[in-house]
Amino acid sequence: MIAFAPYIEFARKAFAREASYRGEVATQIGSFALRIYLLRQLWTALYAHNVAPIGLPLHAMLTYVTVALVMSLVLEVDGTRLIRDRIRDGAIATDFMKPIIVPFYYFSDGVGQTLLHLLLVVPAIILAIFFVHIDIPGPATLAAFSLALILGFFVNFLINFLMNAIAFWTLETFAIQLIVRWISDLLSGQIIPLSFFPGVLGRIVFALPFSAIYSTPLLIYIGVISPPQWAGALGIQALWLIALGTLSLFVWNAATRRLVIQGG
Repeated sequence: MIAFAPYIEFARKAFAREASYRGEVATQIGSFALRIYLLRQLWTALYAHNVAPIGLPLHAMLTYVTVALVMSLVLEVDGTRLIRDRIRDGAIATDFMKPIIVPFYYFSDGVGQTLLHLLLVVPAIILAIFFVHIDIPGPATLAAFSLALILGFFVNFLINFLMNAIAFWTLETFAIQLIVRWISDLLSGQIIPLSFFPGVLGRIVFALPFSAIYSTPLLIYIGVISPPQWAGALGIQALWLIALGTLSLFVWNAATRRLVIQGG
């Protein structure tokens, strides 16, 4: 039986730690408002010059990019960076000496960080409604979107986990994380809908795990993925979650063995 009290406390401390940077929180809200305005102007100008995906009207596109920005407030949090930090300063060795499940500890820390950023979603939605007047779908669509968002969150969490776990071998992960972040930003559907990619290339990017992070929830939200297609889309997300979870378990076990051997 797992005692959850310590992990709840870890999450609380992470929340308090992140909340201490009040200036950064205010800056994020200001940056969010500016990005909404700039994206609205950009896509309005592009649509005026007929640069638009087939079947996606301007307001649907503005809703898409705005909801993507709201999602990014949570999904851009690197909830497993504590792994990299503790490997660098050597504190990870003491983590394995504590009476805790170490991966749960890092997960709890990530949850605490995410909970703070969830608070930013409320003013962000208010700004989104004010600037763009985003569409609000029906309850069933919102429920499917929420489930897809949760699955996308965990897929993103596991990708970050794998990137930070590389530090067991390299100590430094900045370069590879930067590359993966660029690829993820482009191929997850955060910047532009994946329907922009034509033919075979489009089928490839939809088949990658990155599409499970932003694209699936967003396409459900704006109605491109219709109700009869929800089960299939959510199923693909779940399959990627299982695959990445299995790979993460393998990498963690290998990293643990390496730490024990290196530590004597």
